[in-house]
Amino acid sequence: MNRRYAMYMVAAAAFATMPAFINPYWTDVLNTVGLYAVLALSLNIILGHAGMFHMGHAAFYAVGAYTTAVLNVTFHVPVLWAMPAAGVLAALFALVVARPIIHLRGDYLLIVTIGIVEIVRIALVNNIFDMTGGANGIFGIARPELFGFKIRKPVHFFYLIWGFCAVTILLFHWLENSRFGRALNYIREDEVAAEGSGVNTAAYKLGAFVLGAFWAGMAGTLFAAKMTIISPESFSFWESVVMFTIVILGGMGSIRGVLLGAFLIVGLPEVFRELASARMLVFGAAMVAMMIFRTQGLLPPAPRHYDLRGIMSGTQTREERA
Repeated sequence: MNRRYAMYMVAAAAFATMPAFINPYWTDVLNTVGLYAVLALSLNIILGHAGMFHMGHAAFYAVGAYTTAVLNVTFHVPVLWAMPAAGVLAALFALVVARPIIHLRGDYLLIVTIGIVEIVRIALVNNIFDMTGGANGIFGIARPELFGFKIRKPVHFFYLIWGFCAVTILLFHWLENSRFGRALNYIREDEVAAEGSGVNTAAYKLGAFVLGAFWAGMAGTLFAAKMTIISPESFSFWESVVMFTIVILGGMGSIRGVLLGAFLIVGLPEVFRELASARMLVFGAAMVAMMIFRTQGLLPPAPRHYDLRGIMSGTQTREERA
């Protein structure tokens, strides 16, 4: 176990030095990969652990980004100070929209969540509350500052975004081994059995939805700070598809898989940009082949054996700790 963590630390340290060896363009590509990694990790709680087919995650991402933009441009709140507010507002929005639909399963939930992201996009286009700027969006979002240091260059955003990604990984690693995470996995495997065993499935699923939305909202702050301009087209249904694909490709419920999926879905197409239109054809064919021959994802989580008494009491069995 210690050797594995040591390898992770060495890999993380080596990755942290990458901006010194690549140009600003590729650093910015890594920034985009890191942003989608955070978004996919937040979706992984809902899709990978709770097993809810959710295709509207871009809606919470949009709420967070627009909250940050309005607070900064209209009320002159520093960008990073707006991050908690962006997360809370996205979580409250998730609580409102998810509560009536949390009992839905499979395709039915999928269709409803698609509607949520479209409703949000259309509301933004129509300049809801006269604050979203309509189709033109919001301009002039300030660059963030951290302890007096102004974050301007791609290399600065590299450490901001990937630092936040590291915090996300540590939090969700702890969460998936907690009572809450074990309950979500139990619900994913057999919701009827979990409910029959006394697990409050609706409460746990709603909690996963709200937590994922909270983290996506804070990721929206990073996006707004990085771009300095946002518009409704930045939060289309396609963004939800990308996040969903990253989780499915990497392996539902797997942190390592989600990170690998983000690099493959977001970063790899940039490597083959010189192939123009053919790059997406080749990439699409590779995706189809992978989903046929590797349906569980590239790096699926290791199988675990759960004891219901451990879930209900908050303790772990020997098999879980292994």
